Amino acid sequence: MIHPTASIHPLAKLGANIRVGAFAVIDAGVELGADCVVGPHVYLTGATKIGSGNKFHAGCVIGDAPQDLKYKDEPTSVNIGDNNVFREHVTVHRSNKMAEATVIGSNNLFMASAHVAHNCVVGNHVILANGALLGGHATVQDRAFISGNCLVHQFTRVGTLAIMQGGSAVSKDLPPFTVARGDNRICGLNSIGLRRAGFSAAERLELKKLYLAIFRSGKLFRSAITDAEKNFNSAGAKIMLDFIVAAKRGVCADTNAGGGFEHE
Repeated sequence: MIHPTASIHPLAKLGANIRVGAFAVIDAGVELGADCVVGPHVYLTGATKIGSGNKFHAGCVIGDAPQDLKYKDEPTSVNIGDNNVFREHVTVHRSNKMAEATVIGSNNLFMASAHVAHNCVVGNHVILANGALLGGHATVQDRAFISGNCLVHQFTRVGTLAIMQGGSAVSKDLPPFTVARGDNRICGLNSIGLRRAGFSAAERLELKKLYLAIFRSGKLFRSAITDAEKNFNSAGAKIMLDFIVAAKRGVCADTNAGGGFEHE
């Protein structure tokens, strides 16, 4: 089911049961899996590999060149998994160098006008609400929720099951399971998300204790982490601690941390 006004390059690879709307453009390097729906005025370009069951609503641009002055027209790539929904005017840019790709997993929802920049890595079951922006090389782990008009700075990581409140912005890493508020601040745990993800009451309680020990203890941050590594050993605690220890940009501070949240 391909609209007669659609422009599909003969070298593009299309799977079975594809639907392509009016005035859509699919360039030569695109591989589109089975059961995908490409809406009107969608532009799929670049070395872009797309899995099955994806839906692209009107005006999406997927695989276009990165907004990076260092980029020199190399045939870089985008890899997209299965069953994602890209709403109106979502943009996903290909990577800025051959050694890496922009990578999007499966079962994600990108609401209208969300942007995924070059070299980003987005996991599975992630939601980017309307107008959310990911800078280059950002990483968003599984089941994160980035609310409307949120900003994620380049090279920043958003941990699994983290949530960003509307209009918030992070240029430091956002730890797993936490809630971002304002600029580089967090205000507690994503309790609803944890419960929906199947974390038991006991697991949620331990994560709350871990949060308090790290972010509200009043200790120097490195000391708080060292103590927490000795006292918390559940699977969820290990996810949070490993993420924080691996941070290269620092991590967001609690809104009530005051002067106690400092790096040695």
